[in-house]
Amino acid sequence: MAISNIRYGEGVTKEIGMDLQNLGARRVCLMTDKNLSQLPPVTAVLNSLAKYGINFQMYDNVRVEPTDQSFLDAIKFAKKGEFDAYVAVGGGSVIDTCKAANLYASSPMSDFLDYVNAPIGKGKPVTVPLKPLIAVPTTAGTGSETTGVAIFDFKELKVKTGIASRAIKPTLGIIDPLHTLSMPERIVANSGFDVLCHALESYTALPYNMRSPCPSNPVNRPAYQGSNPISDVWALHALRIVAKYLKRAIRNPEDREARAKMHLASAFAGIGFGNAGVHLCHGMSYPISGLVKIYKPKDYNVDHSLVPHGLSVVLTSPAVFAFTAQMHPERHLEAAEILGADIRTARIKDAGFILADTLRKFLFDLNVDDGLAAIGYSKADIPALVKGTLPQERVTKLSPRPQTEEDLSALFEASMKLY
Repeated sequence: MAISNIRYGEGVTKEIGMDLQNLGARRVCLMTDKNLSQLPPVTAVLNSLAKYGINFQMYDNVRVEPTDQSFLDAIKFAKKGEFDAYVAVGGGSVIDTCKAANLYASSPMSDFLDYVNAPIGKGKPVTVPLKPLIAVPTTAGTGSETTGVAIFDFKELKVKTGIASRAIKPTLGIIDPLHTLSMPERIVANSGFDVLCHALESYTALPYNMRSPCPSNPVNRPAYQGSNPISDVWALHALRIVAKYLKRAIRNPEDREARAKMHLASAFAGIGFGNAGVHLCHGMSYPISGLVKIYKPKDYNVDHSLVPHGLSVVLTSPAVFAFTAQMHPERHLEAAEILGADIRTARIKDAGFILADTLRKFLFDLNVDDGLAAIGYSKADIPALVKGTLPQERVTKLSPRPQTEEDLSALFEASMKLY
C-alpha cells in the first residue's frame, strides 16, 4: 500500500508555511490555475507563505484537463526555477501537473515519453529522488493528493494517458474542507461522480491475486494492483459517504457538513483506487474527454471544449457494471444496496442490472446529461472511441471481465442514452 500523508481539518491550510519551514525549503514552486489564483484557497496559502517568510514563485498557467503541451510548459518552469519543494493548490489537473513538473525537473535528462505509461510511452520505473510536494485539493473528486498518478491528454493521438508511479505521490495532502465551499454546483456534481466511480471500480476490479505475470522485481510492481483487502475498506467507506452526502453537497452550497464529508470521501476513494486501480469506466472515459467536439459544461470557466473528467467517467457506468457483474455479482449487489437499492428479493444473476438501474436513477435525480449523445457523440463516433480506449491497458486489464473490441463498441452504444 502506498499512500501520501494526510492532514484534515477546517483551516489547516494556514499551517503550510510552517510545513515548508520544517522541510527547510528555500525555493518553493506554487502551482495553480488562472481561476483559482483569485479565490480563497490560494489566498489562504499565500497568507501562510508570507507569514513564515517562504520564498516562492507562482505558476498559475495550469490547464483544466491538462495536455502534453501544458505539462511541458509547467515542466519548463520547474526546471528553470530549480525549486526544492512544490505546493499544488487546485483540483486533479493542478496536482497532476505539479507531480509531472516535480518528476521531470528532478530527472532533467529524461525524455518526456520515458515515464509515460506504455504502450504510448516507455513506462520506465522512476528511480530518481523527487522534491517534497504538498497538495491542497480544492475539489472533492480526484483523490490526486493521495495517489502516484498524473493524467493528461496526448493531443497528437487524441487519447488521455498518464504517468503512474508511487514515486510521484505527494508528500502531504492538506484536506481543508473550507476550500470546497467555493465550488459551483456542477463542479461538485462532476467531482463527486469521480469519487463514485473510483469507489465502484476499485471495489469490483480484478482481484490482486489474479493479476499476472507477477513482476520479477518490486520496483516494477504497478501502482494499480487489483482489488485487495485494504483498498476494499476504503472503497466501501467512500461509497457509503457518497450515498449519504453527494446529493446534499450538490443541492445546497451552504451544507458544510456534506461538502466536508465529500472532501474526505475523495481522499478515501483515492487511497482505495490509488492501490487497487480503476477499470472500464475510466478506460473508456479518456477518449470521451479526448475527442470532445463542442461541449462546454455549465459552471466551468474555460475557453476550450471540455467534458469534465467525472462526467466522462460516470456516463458509461450503468453499461459497464451491467457488463462486469457476472464476475463478482455479490460485490455489484452490495454496491447497489449501499446506493439505495432494495436487494432483499434480488437474484444474484440480476446484480448487474440492479446496480445499473440504481446508478441511472441516481444520475437522473442529479440532472446529469442523458448519455453520450447529449454531450455531442453519435454512433458514428463509436469506432474512434473504441480506438481511444484500446491503449488504456493499464486500467482496462483490471476489469474483472475481459473485453473485446466488439464488447467496447456495445458498451459505448449502450451509453449513448441513459434514461
